[in-house]
Amino acid sequence: MFVVHEDDFDYRFGDSGPKYLMKGPRMNFALVQFQPGQDFAAHYHNIMEENFYILDGEIDIVVDGKVNHLTQGQMIHIEPGEVHYCINRSDRAMKMVSTLAPFQEKDKVEVSDEKYKGI
Repeated sequence: MFVVHEDDFDYRFGDSGPKYLMKGPRMNFALVQFQPGQDFAAHYHNIMEENFYILDGEIDIVVDGKVNHLTQGQMIHIEPGEVHYCINRSDRAMKMVSTLAPFQEKDKVEVSDEKYKGI
C-alpha cells in the first residue's frame, strides 16, 4: 500500500502531457493535462489497453480516424492496436485520468500525426 499526492509529480512537458502517479507493477495511473491547442502524438499499444476519464474541460481523442469529442464525466476505452491521438481544440485547459494495463515497460508505438491533425 502507498499514498501519493499529485503535487509531488510533474507533467512530462512542463504544463502538459501525462503526470504518472504510478507506473507498474500491474498498471499505470496518470493525470493528463493539455492547454488550449496542445496535442499528444498519435500512437498505439501492442498489449496495454488505455482508458481516459475527463475530469475537467473537453478534448478530441481520435481513435483509428474517428473523432470522439469528450467532456467532463465521460470515459473512453481504447483497445490494444487502436491508434489514438489527443488534441485540445477548446479555449481552456483540460484534465483527465489515464490508466494503462497490463503494465508493460515499453509498449507505445508512435505513428505519423499528419493524417490525424487534419481530422
